[in-house]
This record gives sequence, structure tokens and C-alpha cells, in this order.
Amino acid sequence: MRVHKKRLDILTDVAAFNKQKKTIGFVPTMGALHKGHLALIERALEENQKVIVSIFVNPTQFNTSEDLVNYPRTLDEDIKLLSVLSEEIIVFAPTPKEVYGDEMLSIKYDFKGLEHEMEGKFRPGHFDGVGTVLKHFFNIITPNKAYFGEKDFQQLQIVKKLVEIEKMSVQIIGCPIYREESGLALSSRNKRLNQRQLDISPLIYSTLKQVKKKFGTKSVSYLNKWVSDQFKNNSELQLEYFEIAKVSDLKSIKRKQKDTKYRAFIAVFAGEIRLIDNIALN
Repeated sequence: MRVHKKRLDILTDVAAFNKQKKTIGFVPTMGALHKGHLALIERALEENQKVIVSIFVNPTQFNTSEDLVNYPRTLDEDIKLLSVLSEEIIVFAPTPKEVYGDEMLSIKYDFKGLEHEMEGKFRPGHFDGVGTVLKHFFNIITPNKAYFGEKDFQQLQIVKKLVEIEKMSVQIIGCPIYREESGLALSSRNKRLNQRQLDISPLIYSTLKQVKKKFGTKSVSYLNKWVSDQFKNNSELQLEYFEIAKVSDLKSIKRKQKDTKYRAFIAVFAGEIRLIDNIALN
């Protein structure tokens, strides 16, 4: 397995793959790898002749310097994990300078309103940072396919829009949410949860499952209040938002319409650790 930290080295590999007409699958990560990441990488290995995994904690997508500092960084463990999975994986683990050069700035994107919903309301500029770093990576790696988990469903929709805006030929593949046995969506941030928080956090997914169950017979306003009540007196988990939105534009709804796909989205704080999840409703 090769690990590159320099842009020039990964460009050399990519040029060779392109010359050999090898298909390239790309899985962008911020490290602290878990089974959810490995599921994406396994799918990429099945569908492509070469697979590149980036491990890069992207500074431009964090809203607080504290969150950036506290984000888990486990490069050595990540590389060991990947080498067990497949010796064929190429890892790109650059410094910010290798990705951005001397100016670490975000491009200001118009994602047709997708960036203003849910996460966008609470993390201004976050999706500009995501779009910018992915533009850099897509230009360096020129993948045929790139793989993203549906846990970050809003991000997945934004990445599809980014590819459209930048007129890139990469195919964006969304993959199902990978969960703990308890139902908690796997996230690198889960490593920061203490035992008490781990014990109570499955409430997030069980709440979403109940919403899905009730969605056919209950109104949106009823469901909004019901979810709020589930967290109201919980000292361990603080609800930041719950929204039912159209899949097409991610706009929050007040009433259901026929022949429209909906998803429920939630963000919850366990202490200082922010957890997000979502579920398809119909």
C-alpha cells in the first residue's frame, strides 16, 4: 500500500493510472476511520480498478477553531486499518499547504439554496469549505467515481450540485448509513463520546424510526412537537434541530404533498459533541 503526502506523488500515480486506462474510485475522508468508511472503500474496491483514499482534516469546513483542534487525528491507526483491508489502496494524506497552496480560502458557491437549509443555518460557510476542498481533490485525483455516506445526506446533495456547477465528469455514489448495533450512526466524532453519552445516543435513531412509522398518519407539526418532547427533559442530549424536508431541494415542509419524497433530519448535542442523522420517510 502506498501513502503519499505530496501532491506531486499522487499526481504521478494518477497520470500512470490514466495512461493505463484504469478506473479510479475515490473516497474522501477526514480520518479517524470506522466501519462506515470501510464500507465505502470496499464498494469502491469492487467497482474500480484503483482506489484512492484521502485522509485530510479540512480546515475550511470547520465553524469553530475548537472543533478543528479537537477533531480526532489517527493517521497511523488509519493506515494500518486500510492495509488490512487491501494492499491495493493508495492513501493521500496531504498537509493544508499541499492542497490549498499559500492561500487557504474557500470558494463562495451558489448551490441553489441547498447550502442554506439545516446544516447551512447552523454552520455558515461550512459547505463552501466542503465544495472547495472537493474541487481541489477532484482536480488532483480525477476519479471516475467518488463515494459518500448518506449520514451526511445534505452534503451528498451538495457534492452532486458541485459536480454540476464545475462541469466535472466524476460520478457521485451515495452509500447507506452504517450504524452501531445500537442504531447510532457511525461517525468519527463518536470516539469522543463518554460511556453515558454512548448509552443514551441511540435515542436519536429510535426517534427517527418512530417518525418514519408515524409519518403516514400524523401531521408535520405533530411530528415536530413530538420529537421536541422526546429531548425536552433529557439532560444528556440537547436537540439542535429536527426538520422534515423534501429530498429534491431539502426545504423544510409544513405540509405533506402527494408524489413527493421526504426525509427527516436531526442534529443533537451530546455535551459538546454534535451528532447528526437522517432517515428516508417514504
